[in-house]
Amino acid sequence: MKRAWDLPRVGQAATARWVLTQKEFDHFAALSGDDNPIHTDPEFAARTRFGRPVAHGMLLFGLIVSAAGARLPGAFLVEQELMFPTPTYADEEVVVQIEITALEAEEGGVELTTFVLRPNGEVGCQGRARFCLESARGWPRIPVGAFPRSPVEGAPFKGLHLGQRASLQRVFTPEEVRTYIDLTGESNPLYTDPVYARARGLDASPLPAPLLGGLISCLLGTRLPGHGTNYLKQRFCFPAPAYPAQGITAEVEIIRLRPDKELVNLRTTCTDPAGRIVCDGEALVLVRDVGIR
Repeated sequence: MKRAWDLPRVGQAATARWVLTQKEFDHFAALSGDDNPIHTDPEFAARTRFGRPVAHGMLLFGLIVSAAGARLPGAFLVEQELMFPTPTYADEEVVVQIEITALEAEEGGVELTTFVLRPNGEVGCQGRARFCLESARGWPRIPVGAFPRSPVEGAPFKGLHLGQRASLQRVFTPEEVRTYIDLTGESNPLYTDPVYARARGLDASPLPAPLLGGLISCLLGTRLPGHGTNYLKQRFCFPAPAYPAQGITAEVEIIRLRPDKELVNLRTTCTDPAGRIVCDGEALVLVRDVGIR
């Protein structure tokens, strides 16, 4: 998938093929900090409903962003919805599909449907993305506040309770960003060419969105709810750019508990050193395997 869409049109579609290996799962775990053993430990994963290690949801997100960047070079990702209906395993060839479903003439926006399909045709990841095209200068204005700000409902279970939080701070180095680019095949000049990014009105090349998502995944899979957490859904918006060598604070907060279904909703945010939100969202996770030894 190398040829860009010079004139994006509704109905345009493209595909890319990938074979992710356990080595790549391990590389993403090291890069994001998400060493949830469902991704990295075959013995632990064998005791879960998966039976063997599964791909990080945010690694699949990275493949989607890479595929879109190849067709829409220079586009800013401003919103992404993700669902993970079935697990994706190592050494499977997956097909990444993107299709333009709407154009926003006034805002220079493009909406895409996004899929990662497994060899048997099952959907490993599906969603919807919104990009702002290359013609835009500076980061698009995205309203913050679409996601719940306070706990909603639910009785405590598995040591989890409403309002419970976890956070981490991380600085991504330029070398780590290059590692991510190599891992996902990212070619969008917004992320690979600082001169181009500055010409677009940014301070430097911003962090790719899946790296911010990786911080959220790290918190979910290693701290709250913890090892064994299974990502089901994630919604993101990116109201401002984040940069390498800049301290990013990621936080998750439990806003809903459904013990009968073993489901947990969490608000998810990343902020820069000035306290500006650079990633806002909500996650839904299954905690059935949390607590397995």
